[in-house]
Amino acid sequence: MSNLPDAALNPHDAVKIGIVSISDRASSGVYEDKGLPALQAWLSQALHNPITFEARLIPDEQDGISTALIELVNAGCSLVLTTGGTGPALRDVTPEATLAVADKEMPGFGEQMRQISLAFVPTAILSRQVAVIRGNSLIINLPGQPKAIAETLEGLKDADGKQKVNGIFAAVPYCIDLIGGPYLETRDEVCKAFRPKNAIRAPRTA
Repeated sequence: MSNLPDAALNPHDAVKIGIVSISDRASSGVYEDKGLPALQAWLSQALHNPITFEARLIPDEQDGISTALIELVNAGCSLVLTTGGTGPALRDVTPEATLAVADKEMPGFGEQMRQISLAFVPTAILSRQVAVIRGNSLIINLPGQPKAIAETLEGLKDADGKQKVNGIFAAVPYCIDLIGGPYLETRDEVCKAFRPKNAIRAPRTA
């Protein structure tokens, strides 16, 4: 589904994004999944682009996670975000499933997410999120809680709203540029993307 009624009228590139919530209990209906709504809401607020979401709610099964990621990449998702399954528990296998489908690992994303989360909880060192590139797609593992998802994507701001620590999403649009994806344009009030000057596209009109 698109977050705009007519993507053709939007001057920004259309983008297809995969969102995956990984939870045994949510996928079996024990409790309501909060990961997919949180991801969709944040992305819809953060991007000017018309978005088509491809959503999956799946259990903590390594082969199933890897299969879902491959399917989303093959379906044309330039960005795939997962939530859940990145801790040290026996059933937490999202990083392993993600690395299994990788062409390249992008360790800086995981390092920055842990640094951001450490500002809030010391147990952030237990998180094992990874990010990888497969083909022309960027896949990133995010934390499991909606609040932590927003914090790691947006970064940390002071009381006046000034950026103190960059969130990981500031680097996502340029990364997708470099692997041949659509030109993502962020809303600065949510998360300001960074690109070198020679990579910034002149504004287009509808």
